[in-house]
Amino acid sequence: MFRVLTVTVCAVLGLCSSLRAQDASLNVLLICVDDLRPELNCYGVDYIQSPHIDRLAHSGTRFTRHYVQAPTCGASRFALLTGCYGGRGNEALFQRARDLAAGRRVPPNLPGWFRNHGYTTVAVGKVSHHPGGLGGPDWNDPQQVELPDSWDRQVLPAGPWQHPRGWMHGLAHGEIRVPQRPMDVFQALPGGDEIYPDGLSMAAALEELDALAAAEKPFFLACGILRPHLPFGAPERYLAAYRDVQLPPIPHPSKPTGQTTWHASGEFNRYHRWGRDPNTDAAFADEVRRHYAACVSYADAQVGRLIDRLHQRGLWERTVVVLWGDHGWHLGEHAVWGKHTLFEESLRSPLIIRYPGLPRAGESVEQVVQTVDIFPTLCELCDLPLPSTVTGQSLVPALRGESTAETTRYAISYQPRAETIRSDRFRLIVHQNGHRELYDHAAAGETVNVADQHPEWVRELEQVLLKRISVRGN
Repeated sequence: MFRVLTVTVCAVLGLCSSLRAQDASLNVLLICVDDLRPELNCYGVDYIQSPHIDRLAHSGTRFTRHYVQAPTCGASRFALLTGCYGGRGNEALFQRARDLAAGRRVPPNLPGWFRNHGYTTVAVGKVSHHPGGLGGPDWNDPQQVELPDSWDRQVLPAGPWQHPRGWMHGLAHGEIRVPQRPMDVFQALPGGDEIYPDGLSMAAALEELDALAAAEKPFFLACGILRPHLPFGAPERYLAAYRDVQLPPIPHPSKPTGQTTWHASGEFNRYHRWGRDPNTDAAFADEVRRHYAACVSYADAQVGRLIDRLHQRGLWERTVVVLWGDHGWHLGEHAVWGKHTLFEESLRSPLIIRYPGLPRAGESVEQVVQTVDIFPTLCELCDLPLPSTVTGQSLVPALRGESTAETTRYAISYQPRAETIRSDRFRLIVHQNGHRELYDHAAAGETVNVADQHPEWVRELEQVLLKRISVRGN
């Protein structure tokens, strides 16, 4: 009898210990916003209405100089989801999947790492490059998985947009992009949030959050918000807030001279623009900018729905929240309307991190940081070991206001034919043909190439760049 009682008591104590450890595990909510510039009210841009992201920033920490690894969706998300420098195009994660299937070594992925350590992992919307994480002509082929061994569930309700590919470029009421008829570059129709793709996917995200809240295991929930990705479509009420706003002038709106990573805005120009060019038509440029701002406010509303549900489910004080923009977007700077350059506008994006007990709530970090830093930061906050493959450095010391041994931080970014390193003061761009661009942010910013005048700065930064990433590698 005594032995049975002892075993029973030990079993109960063991179960209680397990539940206490489970209760102590922090959840993770990762919010990925597509093509979001760091122009929000909480980042000092007064005319942008972003009350829900501002609310998150007030309870968290804003990183004012966060840089992505690549100015394109797929490669940037590869860096986020592996913590490594790597592929340079939108197929980066699919290539990792092919390497994995072929038995080649690949870096662990962020949700898979958390799943292997006891978390339920769920993705809704656009988290990897393809919404829903599948390949095939319409991005719905279950035989082609973008990020294997990662998610317990990956959800993309296509609704009237028919399939994930249609959802990705959808306008109101199920309109999808087809070759025969160019879509309008912007649109704002009356109706609720659900008439555009994010409204539908956010409803699914809230359902997933409810289910995760009712479960016993900690969760890693990633929600990908599509807007402000092209085409700029959002319900009309979000545009109404910007109709009478006086927009500031576009800085450095001229096409740069000499060799740069400038491009002719091909993605933007494939859309129907009513025969107008924002580089020569100031009124049209302002229309585009207002519709972009409306999409930002629409995305902000979706963030608000997530934050509200965390509070309603009693999860706010048990959840790390990260809001991350996958890259920036030119709105006329350097005469570009799009991403895909290695200029500041393409590479700088918002990053906000909030966790229970954050000692510096509402403050900002001015230090240069990069997307690969997010993986180690989440591991440290959730008390998980860190895979040896991770390139970045944890941002927890910065979140706590602690000084670090490394006084100079750099951000590395790349595209297929060039790479760049951003320091506190400079940006160096190294082209594969040997050309160098050096910009001094203490002087003329990224408008005057001073590489020939300051070869010593070029050498110093290039040595750091070469040490961290091969010019023709990865």
